[in-house]
Amino acid sequence: MKLKMLTSMIFAALLLVACNGESEKEEITIEKIEAENIKEMVHDYSVRNTIAKSASITSEQLIVVENEEKKLVYDLPEDEFFVSIAPYINETHPCDNHSLTGCQGELVNEQFDVYIEDTEGKVIVDEILESQGNGFIDLWLPRDETYKIKIEHEGKVVESEFSTFENNGTCITTMQLT
Repeated sequence: MKLKMLTSMIFAALLLVACNGESEKEEITIEKIEAENIKEMVHDYSVRNTIAKSASITSEQLIVVENEEKKLVYDLPEDEFFVSIAPYINETHPCDNHSLTGCQGELVNEQFDVYIEDTEGKVIVDEILESQGNGFIDLWLPRDETYKIKIEHEGKVVESEFSTFENNGTCITTMQLT
């Protein structure tokens, strides 16, 4: 008798916990979460190691839509700005805020000589970088700066400027190699 009563109580408790968890999920449409390693999360979405219905990145937040009921919002670092650049030769697309799960660049898994300096001439990047499977080169740079960039690939070059201020886009698809 005591065993039957104990079993009933445990079952009731589990049912309440399970129902409570389900109703919380349905009520939460946006969760603002602090991420311990936001850069790793962004990289995993970008290279498709982590899958979501959509994941995009603004100058301030990573926004992940897991399904129709759940949207996660992560704040980006206060001192670093994410920018994703898709150098191209023939094909590009208009873009403002980068879609980690949707944007596709022309030059996939290619190596580029990338040189970036700030307005004072300080070299920020001077490396050979490889575009990912989505054709983009992802960078984390200091915020609130304007940069000059030069990208070289197989004898073709593009030079441009971009900024990392609060209202700047995170997706650059306008750098045509010629």
